[in-house]
Amino acid sequence: MMKTLSSGNCTFSVPAKNSYRMVVLGASRVGKSSIVSRFLNGRFEDQYTPTIEDFHRKVYNIRGDMYQLDILDTSGNHPFPAMRRLSILTGDVFILVFSLDSRESFDEVKRLQKQILEVKSCLKNKTKEAAELPMVICGNKNDHGELCRQVPATEAELLVSGDENCAYFEVSAKKNTNVDEMFYVLFSMAKLPHEMSPALHRKISVQYGDTFHPRPFCMRRVKETDAYGMVSPFARRPSVNSDLKYIKAKVLREGQARERDKCTIQ
Repeated sequence: MMKTLSSGNCTFSVPAKNSYRMVVLGASRVGKSSIVSRFLNGRFEDQYTPTIEDFHRKVYNIRGDMYQLDILDTSGNHPFPAMRRLSILTGDVFILVFSLDSRESFDEVKRLQKQILEVKSCLKNKTKEAAELPMVICGNKNDHGELCRQVPATEAELLVSGDENCAYFEVSAKKNTNVDEMFYVLFSMAKLPHEMSPALHRKISVQYGDTFHPRPFCMRRVKETDAYGMVSPFARRPSVNSDLKYIKAKVLREGQARERDKCTIQ
């Protein structure tokens, strides 16, 4: 199954198996949107604007293969619990953000981690898929100094201890400290190409979208080791109905795969 995307005058297809969703969760005013902004365009915005829910899409051409990463930047107030649950169900990788100078935001991350594990375990019970859940717990604002710190690193590290699919990073979205490293580790845990990390691919603007086109004359300059990334300027969040269909299809697809395996074994 292929997803057809359009950016400017360039249309290209991404295999469904190469399409992923990253969900960013945390309390209000901890810097979730700032981390997403660093990931997408390398910028930091000083002005705070409350997030209801922002959706972004980045498309990659990595050694000739197409990948799509959808980023869901969620509200810290979670006014709609059902939507929060749906976002978790459709997520493939997770970033949980708290502020190192806020004990309350750390407590919220602990609640979110527990909720993600509970919600995803319900889906895993239906699909029987492997219990791998790539997740980074991110302590932001480490540029504020030790005098402002309310969460010791040793306490935060306990949340990821013993789980090879979970990592802890202290970052500064403002100073761009450890942000690239955090994404590199997250994608490695998810078994995604390292080149999805912000520092490991060339940024292409939409007017150069033909670089992504599979036709030979457009790929003439693309070497096997090249990696390109482009932010889709007109991406829209899939509807609730689309997300529900995606979850249903995933359950059915995994169920059919198990039946095929039984037939093969017999």
